[in-house]
Amino acid sequence: MTPDAAAAWRFLERSDLVCAAHEVEEAIARVAREIEARLAHAYPLVLVVMGGAIVFAGQLLPRLRFPLDLDYIHATRYGAQTAGGGIAWRIEPPPTVRERAVLVLDDILDGGQTLHAIRVRVLALGAASCHCAVLVEKRRAAPRPIAADFVGLSIPDRFVFGCGMDAKGYWRNLPEIRAMRED
Repeated sequence: MTPDAAAAWRFLERSDLVCAAHEVEEAIARVAREIEARLAHAYPLVLVVMGGAIVFAGQLLPRLRFPLDLDYIHATRYGAQTAGGGIAWRIEPPPTVRERAVLVLDDILDGGQTLHAIRVRVLALGAASCHCAVLVEKRRAAPRPIAADFVGLSIPDRFVFGCGMDAKGYWRNLPEIRAMRED
């Protein structure tokens, strides 16, 4: 086993289960129904926020029974860190957002700065509307600059990973959501 693999396994062993895989699946199915009820006739442009929302999008999109266009963006505040910094745009929203209903898919709504920056940019480019769906939203006392239109799961304010979210670069591929232990 490589040193990185051994460290990843130790990291997993020292984490707590937050949401089991079946809870994640049920939440995604519910969010799909909610999105369909609101956007089925809008022919939206769906923007997947890389890299965290790839798992969420992969499970959500096949459940949406209406026509849509798909693209991606990449904005991050974390990188391989566990604390957020400034917004870094790796891939900006495409000009095709103009006059479109846009649905942004993201993995997590934490402080809200990244999702807020995405919505501001999409609307500045002339989108007719911008809806946001997140797999998880942290329960926080502090106000956020944005609220998601569709939320899969409400979770404790802990650093989580799995279902596309990583911690120190580990475990995006888990079907469940886990939290780092605060030793």
